[in-house]
Amino acid sequence: MDKPLRAPVPPLLPQIASHPGIMAIDITDKFAAAVKKLAPGELIKDGHFTLFESVSALEIMDPKMDSGCLSEGESLDEEYDVTKNLLPEEILGIIDQLLCLEMAWHLGYPLSQTLFTSVHLETLMQPTPVCLDEANFDRDSDEWRRQSPFLFVLRAYGIALLKGCYYVNELVKDELYYEEEDFVTNTYDRDLLTNISLEDVNELLRSTRADLRAMSNQLSKEVREALDLRLEFRVAFLRAMELVGIHKANPESLKTPWIMMGGVLEHLRKQHSLGTPVPEAFSTKMQRRLASTMPPRPIVQLTFEDTCDHFKRMAEDGKEAMDILRYSDPQSLMTFVSSFQARKPQPLVIIRTLMQSLMFKEMIVLGSYSIRHILDHDLSIVCLPNAPQIDPVNDTIEVPMDPRHQTAAQMEIFRQRVADCYLDIYRIFCQNRCRVRRTLCHSIQEWDLLQADVEEIDTLLQHTLDEQMHTSQNGPVGYSLPLSSWAYLYKLRQMEWIVQLGFELSVYQLDELAGMYWYLNYVAKTRAQHGDRIKTFVMRSMFEARNATKTYSPAKEEKYMKSMSYIRVTMLDAACTWEFADGLCCLYTVLQRLKLIKPPPRPYSDDLLRYEIRMKPFVNIGLPQLPSFDDFTKATLQPETSIPDLLKYADGAVGGAKKGYEALSRMQEQNTFSVGCHDRWLANVKNCQKATIFAGIAVNMLQKTIEKFGDGLDGEQMGLHVEMPEEGKGYHDWWIVPKIVSTASSSA
Repeated sequence: MDKPLRAPVPPLLPQIASHPGIMAIDITDKFAAAVKKLAPGELIKDGHFTLFESVSALEIMDPKMDSGCLSEGESLDEEYDVTKNLLPEEILGIIDQLLCLEMAWHLGYPLSQTLFTSVHLETLMQPTPVCLDEANFDRDSDEWRRQSPFLFVLRAYGIALLKGCYYVNELVKDELYYEEEDFVTNTYDRDLLTNISLEDVNELLRSTRADLRAMSNQLSKEVREALDLRLEFRVAFLRAMELVGIHKANPESLKTPWIMMGGVLEHLRKQHSLGTPVPEAFSTKMQRRLASTMPPRPIVQLTFEDTCDHFKRMAEDGKEAMDILRYSDPQSLMTFVSSFQARKPQPLVIIRTLMQSLMFKEMIVLGSYSIRHILDHDLSIVCLPNAPQIDPVNDTIEVPMDPRHQTAAQMEIFRQRVADCYLDIYRIFCQNRCRVRRTLCHSIQEWDLLQADVEEIDTLLQHTLDEQMHTSQNGPVGYSLPLSSWAYLYKLRQMEWIVQLGFELSVYQLDELAGMYWYLNYVAKTRAQHGDRIKTFVMRSMFEARNATKTYSPAKEEKYMKSMSYIRVTMLDAACTWEFADGLCCLYTVLQRLKLIKPPPRPYSDDLLRYEIRMKPFVNIGLPQLPSFDDFTKATLQPETSIPDLLKYADGAVGGAKKGYEALSRMQEQNTFSVGCHDRWLANVKNCQKATIFAGIAVNMLQKTIEKFGDGLDGEQMGLHVEMPEEGKGYHDWWIVPKIVSTASSSA
């Protein structure tokens, strides 16, 4: 077939700039002739032409980089008239678009691509108003109020929105977060109505809602109610931000604005169709007025449905976050924070920083407790119930030679040393999940040094309190060393979290799962053994105290029982973790032997290098000692154990973990230290229990297949293949359970 004829393309002619006072000269030919005189590779650079200027030269007239680049006939400034008369439906449409842009900001996009693209908001902010009356669409005249009778609603909404953004921005900046990764606090030289008081804004909202109701004859009832509910949403949001800074507030009163927001959102979703979009009220040209070196970026567009979903989740999270103020004990507080931040999807940055503010505002924990109170309470639960080290009477002794005075001095040194590390654990869990794992890798290094430091304090207190070495039937057990034992337990817990988060975040390759589950088993078993050691000394102290009948009281008995409950649940949790991890390790080892899991090609890597990179967070840890590569490989592959024996061991380990999780699920919230968050804690245990059930099914499937075919064939020859759960779609994020499928049964 003949090719179709094409019309000849005319050559591009250079466009000569034309403007009065400018004489343009075409230097193309001269420039081309000069270039021909240069040798290949020769570079000419003006000494005064800097790198910044060269990059700027590349950006000039590039629409993607140059914010001043204009299309044919386009003006530099936005020509939209903010005082033009708008229908109530159009105002409703603009407000809904502002709501979408606000949520995009909460999700991590900068203000330059979200709220600051609104022409109306820019007019309210510039020039910077010093009082409420100056925050108008036209500061030179009030004529717009008579010409546009409904714009006062948009003005009130915009002012309340900007004031709410100010409070959110200040809240986030005061707490630990990661710029550009979590949230962008840059306001591009806009102050978000800092000079206008919250009382004035609330009064404006009240008067605006009253005036809006008085205009019932000028607009439909549905549109009037829709506008009023959006103003009510702003009232609730500002109230929620205002209550954050109140110490010793009632959690129920703090929940009220979040409940109001959740209730209003259902109505906003239904009313959205009443609005009329006004896209010309939003423009990327607004970015030219901002103090920014960023090139122009498109406006972030969220659907209103997604926006309502995000706000609804924010309201629910904000309401539940207030329960953190119902303090019971430090361990329940730790469970509350870790389980809350592990929710899927994870709470937004505003909620995570709000929780940090509630916990540590002005170095007062939960608005009522000193850091010392929390630390001593934690020590009492973990390893020092009724111990002389934390007896408040010690602080009243002023005689330097008195052992109680010396004990108080040493304990004060201990508290100062551990306070930051201890509180940082709570702060770490308020970050995004990737940052939690990454920061924990640094935290365990600090806790390893901390353990060595407080062991010296333990030794001094041992002499001060004249502690005797504990012995048993099998010989001497040693000294209690309670402070370093406490630090060691926290270090072990963090090491487990690092490995478990690696599974949640898909850090490990499929053929690495067996090894990492073995290491998790190793750390968890160490924690269980350490818990048993702590239990030995707590029981010794309890028996000695009971024998001293004159000073023993029900209050002391209660503290001992609480400590024993904590040790019991800690050891049971560690046992479940080590059993389940051991079972999955054996299961994945069998799958590798049957070639159902095959390592991907790695031309630039080997097993030793991968072992070093996975164990890098733990290589400098003194205790527990890092297993060598040979020990790790041998323990993972278990070359001397047959496949049937591995499956038998895996079946027993998974079954033991299942029974352990069943026992945990039957325990009360006081005994599991999940006060205030027992539902979330119980759901997590139930998910772990489900994972053990399906792991047992996978093991039994392999056992039956091996009994039928023997262990001389690979998995494909036996008609098997493995299906791995999608990320976040398994029974539990920390327990990756494979599904064994028979190709014969599936084809049938």
